[in-house]
Amino acid sequence: MTESYKINSPYNNLINLKVTPGHFATSSSHINAYIDLTTLKARSSEAKAVAKSMCSEYMATTVVDVIICMDGTDVIGAYLADELTNSGIMCMNAHGSIYVITPEQNAIGQLTFPDNVIPMVQNRHVLLLLSTASTGHTVEKAIECIRYYGGSIAGVSAIFTATDEIDGYPIHSIFHKNDIEGYDSFASNSCPFCKNGIKLDGIISTSGLKKL
Repeated sequence: MTESYKINSPYNNLINLKVTPGHFATSSSHINAYIDLTTLKARSSEAKAVAKSMCSEYMATTVVDVIICMDGTDVIGAYLADELTNSGIMCMNAHGSIYVITPEQNAIGQLTFPDNVIPMVQNRHVLLLLSTASTGHTVEKAIECIRYYGGSIAGVSAIFTATDEIDGYPIHSIFHKNDIEGYDSFASNSCPFCKNGIKLDGIISTSGLKKL
């Protein structure tokens, strides 16, 4: 694992990626860089800046009734709901306000919603919000969940994406893998680091990095 560096967004100096090169494992792949989004998700000023940047993709063109937040993006989701509401975006909810919710995950990894939350998804226009979209595994699970509960996808947004499209939906993002020189991800059984006997530097989960 080598020294970390930052990549700044050209749109707002509050938004930056902290990138640490190395050999890391996620739940669905191995990657050669850890992207630390902790402060972007947790610090109010930065979360608000992220939401403002994301808002421009949907203003006056999309109906959004609910924002479903993945990967701990709840703070960004709340600010994004405010930004979209203030921009005059169309909302079909009777009270004219956007729901901000997070699915639960059961013991076998399926995403679910409790009974009292299902009406917020059923027959609603859903904006899916994630911190990262790398292999597309999380996005695909979330889309499957939204469809199961009767929602329709209004858009997919992520702070960082390694792919332009998943399941036919374009991924709107602030940062792209092309912004990180040499960024790559691999299936665990074809990881070149593992084949060369290079041990993992850490394991990445939605809560962050656990060094090994």
